[in-house]
Amino acid sequence: MDYVEPILSITSQIYTLVEKVKANKKRCCRVLERVKALEDLVKSIKQRNEVNHSAEVETSLKGLSITLKSAQELIEKYTLSNLVKRILKSSSHGDEFNSVNERLNDAFQSLALALQLEHGNQLFRVFEQISRQKEDEADSREDDAELKRRILQQQRQQFSHTVKATRETYSITHTDSSKLVLETIDRVNKPRIISMDIRMIKPDELKNVEEKSFMTTPTSEVYKGEFGGFTVAIKKYTGAKPGSVAYLKMVKSVFNKEVETMKRFESPNILRMFGICIREENTSNPEFLVIMEYCEKGSLRDVLNSKHELLWTRKASMCLDAAQGLYRLHLTEEISKLHMSITSSKFLVDENYRVKLGGLELAKTETSLKRTTKGKEDKTISLLCYSSPQQLSNINHAYTKECEIYSLGIVLWEIATRKKPFEDCGDDDKIISKKVCEEKYQEPLPADCPESLGEMIKACRAYESSCRPSAGVLVDKLRSVLVQFEKQ
Repeated sequence: MDYVEPILSITSQIYTLVEKVKANKKRCCRVLERVKALEDLVKSIKQRNEVNHSAEVETSLKGLSITLKSAQELIEKYTLSNLVKRILKSSSHGDEFNSVNERLNDAFQSLALALQLEHGNQLFRVFEQISRQKEDEADSREDDAELKRRILQQQRQQFSHTVKATRETYSITHTDSSKLVLETIDRVNKPRIISMDIRMIKPDELKNVEEKSFMTTPTSEVYKGEFGGFTVAIKKYTGAKPGSVAYLKMVKSVFNKEVETMKRFESPNILRMFGICIREENTSNPEFLVIMEYCEKGSLRDVLNSKHELLWTRKASMCLDAAQGLYRLHLTEEISKLHMSITSSKFLVDENYRVKLGGLELAKTETSLKRTTKGKEDKTISLLCYSSPQQLSNINHAYTKECEIYSLGIVLWEIATRKKPFEDCGDDDKIISKKVCEEKYQEPLPADCPESLGEMIKACRAYESSCRPSAGVLVDKLRSVLVQFEKQ
């Protein structure tokens, strides 16, 4: 299939759209700059006049077309949406651009490698990581300043119109609509969690630590507190080994080595770690604390078990969050890093229903703090429910990204249905294996599940691993699905 002409057509449409954006213009222009660099690569393919491209080039072009379509729809959203209304509905406008830019970078690297081209420093500098981060930070500051200016301007010049429109859209009072606009400005001003360094934390930096723990495990107690202006979860190890100078040095050494790895995980959809803290360090019985982001709504499974209403737009957003967390993890290292235990209980949900992947933070540091006794696993859902057909049929099958996508597909199915997987099978793992491996069974989606979302959930649970999308392609397509929902 020829992807070149459709790609060039999409890039042309993106040029036109960027001229019409009403918000986040700097971010949109930066996306356009990167799209132009990709267009240069694609044009070089066209100039070769080859009838058949290599399989690697075809795969890269196919992925690029999906990513560009997702970028196009994101930019189009900012040409259509009322500025205040859009921001009132979501505070993640910056994060979605970060995700698109990651995908464009991934597409560039993939295509350049497939073509084995040398385009010179100028072209590659567009996607060089350090310069990209600096450019994106500058764009973010300028766009956010413009957002605040326009919000205040609209308050002064068109407040009555804004209140009326907001009341009709959200069914809220005059006072509440004014409060929401002010809250929006506060969100823009608020420091971002991922801008905080992961480091050793002094005990006196922890504030308002509650006396009663909100969660207890066989090896720890978890308390709510504050650090650096953020609400945090403070995990205290009750089963830590006795203190000694050598042991303290070992814990700090492991932590310091792990910090650099953890920095690669920085993403709005991966649970943020702030660091570790040692209280009573110079005593024979020190307390070891791990400080992490606090997610008000608990685990994803907790949210799905709750009575809170989840509309399809919300569900699609949660699916995209989960996919973005896994995508970021898979891209962390040259050799993909795998989570190895994707379940709905490993995702956490904050107050804004943003889903974050947990269960991988400071793993080595935490292991060094625990005694050898293992905690009990949650047996409410069998782990076999998340195992791919290949794993179920062959216990020696290597665990791969495709296996992890299947597990994520089960989690996405849980979001869509709010049910527990294979609940009708009870505790009989043999029935699960038979259904998945022999019958190639997929649990059905709700009748009202939008087709575009349902197709992606089914694709992730495909029997053949080669038919499952990569995490990146899944992110692109789910973003497109969400944008279409938001337009309705």
